Amino acid sequence: MSAARWYATEASASTSGLRLSFVLPHQTIYKGVEVQQVNIAATSGDMGILASHVPSIEQLRPGVVEVIENANTTKKFFVSGGFAIINPNSSLDINAVEAFPLEDFSPEAIRANLAEAQRTATSGSSEEERNIARVEVEVLESLQSALGSK
Repeated sequence: MSAARWYATEASASTSGLRLSFVLPHQTIYKGVEVQQVNIAATSGDMGILASHVPSIEQLRPGVVEVIENANTTKKFFVSGGFAIINPNSSLDINAVEAFPLEDFSPEAIRANLAEAQRTATSGSSEEERNIARVEVEVLESLQSALGSK
């Protein structure tokens, strides 16, 4: 049994858009909706995904998932992590533990929470508390950076 390998020039161009499914454990944000492009923050680097993209599985890092629905509508979500599965049929499945619209965040609250997490990361009472704070610092710094590029 031989599996077909897909390359960008061989991928099917039968659809003009990318079909996006973006789900959380408790919510479906997009379900098979045709969009123009999706930009993700993957551990392998930031990438833009269009219809007929080379299939792959990407681990998401804390950062922004930008959904360009059409020329006039773009939505940005902050995700703490997850996976993006780019399929050979011009569909994209994003599975994340949590995702929030970028406009729901307050830069002032992020700065205050980041300062507190940084203090705990260096002077927490236990190793576990310091490790949890380090993860918070990483996520909050990513969120702060995302809000700067809003």
